[in-house]
Amino acid sequence: MALFGFFRARAKPDDAVKARIRAWAEAILGHDPPVTLTISEIDCGDIACPGLETILLVMRAGEATQAAKVKKPMAEVVEADIAEALRYL
Repeated sequence: MALFGFFRARAKPDDAVKARIRAWAEAILGHDPPVTLTISEIDCGDIACPGLETILLVMRAGEATQAAKVKKPMAEVVEADIAEALRYL
């Protein structure tokens, strides 16, 4: 049952993988205006979801937080995935 997927223990994403994703996102988004990023990996409990997903929250001063999703675990994300996810932000 997918609902119980929230209770599964999973390994914390590797810091090097997270840093690589952050570097790609920052290069794509630029620094004008300054951007704060939060990068996380979640386990979607819905049976329609692919399982682990990478979520990027993009925060700019004076603007609403925007979210981008890559339907892959962090370890499988490539630069093109980040470019596509951030295309419209």
